[in-house]
Amino acid sequence: MNSTELLLAYFQKFLPFEKEEQELITTRVTSRKVKRRQVILQEGFVCRHYSFVAKGCFKMYGVDARGTAHNIQFAAENDWIADIGSFHSRKPSQLFIKAIEPSEIIQIEQQDLYFLYLNIPKLDRIFKVIVENKFVELQNRLLQSFSSNADERYLSFLEQYPHLSNRLPNTQIASYLGITPEFLSKIRGKRPGHVDYINLG
Repeated sequence: MNSTELLLAYFQKFLPFEKEEQELITTRVTSRKVKRRQVILQEGFVCRHYSFVAKGCFKMYGVDARGTAHNIQFAAENDWIADIGSFHSRKPSQLFIKAIEPSEIIQIEQQDLYFLYLNIPKLDRIFKVIVENKFVELQNRLLQSFSSNADERYLSFLEQYPHLSNRLPNTQIASYLGITPEFLSKIRGKRPGHVDYINLG
């Protein structure tokens, strides 16, 4: 399947779409190839797209006053990534979105998404579910930040991103968990059959 076909197959998992509806969707989205470490959203710029990951992996992160990056979210195949607040408010983002691997994405701009909402109401329902799920993920992550220890946060990471534990370097996972890569290695070392994917940036 090409990227657009993967997107349509993703939507079909929620609700059935008529051929005409699928064709309308394809006229309002754009496919894009992204190089490893390429930034698709930069702090200070408005997030203009919802990005569906057909292939590869991305991270969304913020940078503090000391210049330290803090990973907030990962997105791999069949997942979405966007600064939702910036996308809908049209205000500059405080976040970055960067490819961790060579990737292929499908992007939808705000005006095109709203057009599809009006003409395909079932798509509006699907995106409400997507946004609600992202909100729940963020809420759970916030709760874990002050109510869970590092081991518990790592187990939650494995539950949320079961296919990424061996695709991401320790530095990326450690940044997400709020611990050092060395401490993460100790946590991962306790798990049978684990082999570290060492810092590739």
